[in-house]
Amino acid sequence: MTAQVSWLKNDVINFEAKSGSGHTITIDSKQELGARPMELILMGLGACASYDVVSILQKSRQNVSDVRCEVSAKRADSVPAVFTDIHLHFIVEGIDIKESQVAKAIELSATKYCSASKMLADGGVNITHDYHITGA
Repeated sequence: MTAQVSWLKNDVINFEAKSGSGHTITIDSKQELGARPMELILMGLGACASYDVVSILQKSRQNVSDVRCEVSAKRADSVPAVFTDIHLHFIVEGIDIKESQVAKAIELSATKYCSASKMLADGGVNITHDYHITGA
């Protein structure tokens, strides 16, 4: 896996990042042109965990129509201002969704499948999860 980050050399310090697969995003410390670097970490974690949850629920034949993940975090007061706590709140929508299947999908993501979650947790971040199920 590779990535390239290039300074856009304008009045503010921002960058264009290009993934090895050819996709680009703008990263901006002032949030004028793109997300901040630490926001991207939260977005990546939310996407990684959500991918697992959707995949596991589909494999368990749950009739899922939507999954959203709201990610919130607390950072250390000192530099470097690392994440100390991250909470993932999943909103799962569908018909006759079994609560036990949602709980199992989230647990499997957190403990077995989500590389981003495992990496952050191993680095000392306290990661918690909860969920809410709604009908379609």
